[in-house]
Amino acid sequence: MVAAANGAVAFNGDSSPQTLSTTLSTLPGPNHDWSVSLKSKVIAITGANQGIGLGIAEVCLANDAACVFSLDILEPAEPFCLLAKRFPGKLEFQACNVTDEESVKAAIDAIVAQKGRFDGMVANAGATKHQPALDFTMDEVKKLFELNVYGAWNCATAAARTFIKLGCKGSIVFTASMTSYRPNRAAPSAPYGATKGAIRNMTHTLAMEWAQHGIRVNSVSPGFVKTALTYYVETSPDWDTKMKYYGGMPRLALPQELGGAYVYLLSETSTYTTGIDIPIAGIVGAW
Repeated sequence: MVAAANGAVAFNGDSSPQTLSTTLSTLPGPNHDWSVSLKSKVIAITGANQGIGLGIAEVCLANDAACVFSLDILEPAEPFCLLAKRFPGKLEFQACNVTDEESVKAAIDAIVAQKGRFDGMVANAGATKHQPALDFTMDEVKKLFELNVYGAWNCATAAARTFIKLGCKGSIVFTASMTSYRPNRAAPSAPYGATKGAIRNMTHTLAMEWAQHGIRVNSVSPGFVKTALTYYVETSPDWDTKMKYYGGMPRLALPQELGGAYVYLLSETSTYTTGIDIPIAGIVGAW
């Protein structure tokens, strides 16, 4: 039995040992930092002026990210400005329309020009509309796909091209949804669930294609999260009943409670983690 250079042993069909190659470019370096930290990293998060995106940004900054850029079509409001004051010079805004391929490219180019590096893209911007399937117009369906799917595609492909150009083993994290696994019984939206199913499939395929460049692609699937878009959930007259009989954590998540998964997937600790989805849905039983 012969050990490989990395301590592993392989056998061929007749049980003769074969040495495994250790020349893969995706292997961590000899001085790899194994702490779960975003130290020195420059991260872009789409739709981070508020809601889930801003919560992710806060957790990234709490875990030592050098700078987090919110790529958003709207100007920052008070919640963004308050977080920026807590982390002076580390939370910035970059105007960007994710449905416009050139706008995304220009935003990433501006980040690289300003910071000299680019390490992670969180394709988080999205929207939903809850109503019965037969009440949707085709225009409404198309708008959901344009933002949630095509927007995410623009961000992922622009980020990958930049990572390859910079020679950076970057990380891409999509925000998917538990509705990509099963229907949202509390607030159905067939088109929204379909867009998030597309995101999860795209995660697997892009991870496969871009692994050769050291680029990792993963997704996070939140359940109900307490944001301006989900305020109505807890006002449902049968909310308490659902919580009593369906189990799970009897509340909505704070946006920041999702952040640990994103930090892990953006960090150097996850260099062998790609093509997966991490569900974070403490009230999964209520769906």
